[in-house]
Amino acid sequence: MADLRVAVLGPLWIQRHGNLVGMGPKLAALFSVLLIEVDRIVPASRLVELLWEGSRPYRARSTLRSHISHLRQALQTERGDGAMVTTSGSGASVGYSLRIPLDRIDSHRFERLCGEGRRLLGEGDQEQVGRAAELLRMALALWRGPAYADIAHHPFAIPETSRLDAMRRSARRDLADALSTLGQVDQAIVHLTAALGDDPYDEGMRRSLATALYAEQRIDEAAEVCRQGLALLYERGIDAPELQNLQRDILRRQVSLAPKPQQREPTAVPRLLPPEPPYFVGRVAELESIQRRLCGPADPQILIVTGPAGIGKTSLAVRLAHTLAADYPDGQLYVNLRGFGPTGLAMRPDEALRLFLEVLGVSPERMPVTAEAQTALYRSLVAGRRMLVVLDNAHDAAQVRPLLPGSTTCPTLVTSRDQLPSLITADGAHLVGLNVFTPTAAGRLLSRRIGSKRIAAEPEAVPEIIASCAGLPLALTIVSARAASHPHFSLRALADEIRAAQGGLHAFASGDAAADARSVFSWSYRRLSAGAGRLFELLGLCTTPEIDAPAAASLAALPVAEARSLLAELARTHLLQERIPGRYACHDLLRAYARELVAERPGDEEHAAMGRLFDHYLHTAAAADRLLRTSREPIALPTPRPGLAQVSFEDEVEALAWFATEHAVLMAVVGQAERAGFDGHVWRIAWTLANFFDHRGHWHDWATTHEAAVVAARREGDRLAEAEAYRTLGSAYIRLRRFQEAESQYRHALDLFVAVDDRVGQAFTHRSLGWLHEQQGRVDEALRYDLRALGLFRQAGHRAGHASSLNSVGWCYALLGDHKHAIRHCRQALELLRTMDNRAGEAATWDSLGYAHLIAGDGHAVDSYARAVDLYRKIGHRSNEAISLTHLGDAHDRAGSRAAARVAWQQALSILQELDHPEADQVRRRLHLARRGPATVESKPAVPGAGTRSAT
Repeated sequence: MADLRVAVLGPLWIQRHGNLVGMGPKLAALFSVLLIEVDRIVPASRLVELLWEGSRPYRARSTLRSHISHLRQALQTERGDGAMVTTSGSGASVGYSLRIPLDRIDSHRFERLCGEGRRLLGEGDQEQVGRAAELLRMALALWRGPAYADIAHHPFAIPETSRLDAMRRSARRDLADALSTLGQVDQAIVHLTAALGDDPYDEGMRRSLATALYAEQRIDEAAEVCRQGLALLYERGIDAPELQNLQRDILRRQVSLAPKPQQREPTAVPRLLPPEPPYFVGRVAELESIQRRLCGPADPQILIVTGPAGIGKTSLAVRLAHTLAADYPDGQLYVNLRGFGPTGLAMRPDEALRLFLEVLGVSPERMPVTAEAQTALYRSLVAGRRMLVVLDNAHDAAQVRPLLPGSTTCPTLVTSRDQLPSLITADGAHLVGLNVFTPTAAGRLLSRRIGSKRIAAEPEAVPEIIASCAGLPLALTIVSARAASHPHFSLRALADEIRAAQGGLHAFASGDAAADARSVFSWSYRRLSAGAGRLFELLGLCTTPEIDAPAAASLAALPVAEARSLLAELARTHLLQERIPGRYACHDLLRAYARELVAERPGDEEHAAMGRLFDHYLHTAAAADRLLRTSREPIALPTPRPGLAQVSFEDEVEALAWFATEHAVLMAVVGQAERAGFDGHVWRIAWTLANFFDHRGHWHDWATTHEAAVVAARREGDRLAEAEAYRTLGSAYIRLRRFQEAESQYRHALDLFVAVDDRVGQAFTHRSLGWLHEQQGRVDEALRYDLRALGLFRQAGHRAGHASSLNSVGWCYALLGDHKHAIRHCRQALELLRTMDNRAGEAATWDSLGYAHLIAGDGHAVDSYARAVDLYRKIGHRSNEAISLTHLGDAHDRAGSRAAARVAWQQALSILQELDHPEADQVRRRLHLARRGPATVESKPAVPGAGTRSAT
């Protein structure tokens, strides 16, 4: 038996020589951080931040070194085969990593057993299903309680505990499937009941349990399971027709018990592939080569498809992915990494990881902050699943490597103009190079597109057309599309016109093929209508990855309907691609050609078009932002240029949807505006994005845009704008837990607000500093900043800030245990908020007031929290409603009303589970304790006060 064993599926325990190793809370937390990041270096600065959560002790580095020394002693075995804590770097860059055989850790054994069990289940053989059930039983038997139970409340543990909890639920479903297949329905019922207890809103699980009960002739119980589920889902406003139909069939004794192994709902099955390319021809050898690789050894398969621009790399990868889709039933992931695009802004790995994690079911609240943590969660979610990953248009290996799934069941196709040699040498990738079409393949493409009869009628013109296109698939596609749309044109006439166009994209040539493409592009361009030709030229100015009709209308100063018609004309001629309905993209070679054309126009026309485009995104984003937070202090917007297409939104849902759709576009717009010298647009667009980034957790993008905003505002000489950019950048750094940098930004902002004598700006900055110190646990200092903000708002007559600061001050007093001052300030805030009809502010204040009454023990906490819940419910703020419901349950529990507490907690849990909110685990623990006996809440709420402050 190995000398060292580690268990985290429950309270942490470490066994050495058969004896438990004792660890204090801080040492256990340090070990847990290193274990979650096993085999990866964790900087000492990061460890200090995580362990002390901002309240770093005196000489924190020395204290950390002492903890590291004690941890090494605790882990060392006599045989020397235990865990090792290694040190890397020195000085300020020192870091530590934990080296331990993975088979010594129960969570890794659990994952291995689950993966093998799932694989055997897929075989379908009765003997292997029995073996799968045995493995899944062994995996589930490793659990002794919530994962990392001792430190689960720490933010750094939440992604890992959530991932393991999801795997546990999935293992229970798999085991129930296996047992049902083996005829052990009674045992399946036991496991399904336990799993449903963890997640009573899982409709698929409930249907499985009801069907299993029906199979055992427990008709009444089966019907009751359906009835309870329908009632729970109805409370959340969810219709469940399949569950309703099952209940009806159970009562009528008409349920079919034929095995349907595909009925179990998967966790998330993404289907992100673009549409299959039409008229795909050739590439037989390349496709066969790749498919042979995928059928080869079980090492992680990485295949790089490389070649010059326009050669058809994306078409080949997408065609292959569609061909193989049935072999990868757990889904297909696809992302365009924009590695070689006109913007020069390749997609960051964390952006792509967020996309993958979102489609795999990770909510914004559970999204890890660092790219390393995102990669770890991504690889954990796809481990053991049969998925195909397509990484299109990659710039370099550093962009690709974090997106590699690292699983033998998930091959990866990468397309790039670069051969990515480090992926080949370090990661075992295989290279597939593409060349221009042979005359045979090119002729086949023309034949499929325009018809073999037409080819046979003029065989002498075909070689000339192919030669003029230099075998480049992009050029051939454009030519064949034009020929197909004009069946009365002779092929000889088309060949002559291509030859007459002449010229080449010399500045953008990636090889001989691209050098001859310009003649094809110019020939197609000259056949456009005047309006479509002008729009195509202007699109050469636009470096966004996509564009829609309103943006194109603003760019060209056209009515939206006319712009929509012209975009459709450009798409028909293949000068644009309509990737999804209403959104258009331009190949970078075509965009390069368009830029050559627009350069011939007068400079003032180019400047005006770019100004209209930036105006469009600024004014549209500002309109959307106003719906996200109506109480936010507005900024002055410049008068839009004539010709701007106006976009409006009905409600917050529409506004959020627009931001989500245009996210990458808006990031590109900020970058282009910065390069073009439109500094006012840079900081203003960045300002409009802050609420959306905070709402969706895009904190790195928030920081990136506001770092640019600070520079732009300074260049423009607008000191107020610079101060506001510093302040908002500080809030982004708080979200990223970069507290020291956040304070530096706030100090810069405060200095500027003082210099221009802007008391409202000073007040907001003091309030932001209060939030910073509260987040670090330094409540005394937070209170001082909030009191200063309160005085400044009062002097300036700023009622909204005055009311908000009264609540913040009251909340700090409550955290400090001074309920009298807390209640007095919160009451004053309520009086002021009522005159402003600010229901969100009222709800937040009632929540703060509830906590103040709770620590006062005066019996008013329940009423205060109930008012907060009611207001949040009316304005539709679901997450804050759930948090206030949690506090309401705490208040009932403190008052001895156990049943009422459980009802409130259950309602809170329902909402938090629906939102996939990280606080769901805390509420679940409250319910768990309540079932075991009398529960007792802490004097300080584990869930922070709902909405006491805003990040912006």
